[in-house]
Amino acid sequence: MAKEQITSDRMKQPSGNFSHATTIEARGKLVFISGMTAHQPDGTVAGVGDVEAQTRQVCENVKAAVEAAGGVMGDICRVDVFVRNMEHFDIIHQVRREYFTPPLPASTMVEVTKMTHPDYLVEISAIAVVQDG
Repeated sequence: MAKEQITSDRMKQPSGNFSHATTIEARGKLVFISGMTAHQPDGTVAGVGDVEAQTRQVCENVKAAVEAAGGVMGDICRVDVFVRNMEHFDIIHQVRREYFTPPLPASTMVEVTKMTHPDYLVEISAIAVVQDG
């Protein structure tokens, strides 16, 4: 399935690891990945107070979900990122570069005041298109 990163010279280029828009052939199944947090398989929170460690665990959880649906990280065409502190933008994108390679998914990042657990620093939800068979 061909995914294409869309950018326009009529807009400022993305400042992080994302594209202005992403096109993807809509054959296959849509996978909607719920907001993933830094929970480890044993139920503990990874990297309490460490946004880099939490982002890595969140990305591992997103990866596990898309793979369980039969896909790969490259099938993800959109992510929504919720952060407790927008000052962590650069660190979060540094980790995202390890998991998301071009063509990059479209993305939104917003700062929130609270999450479902006081130790969470970042949460990511995603949409993927996974090829049938």
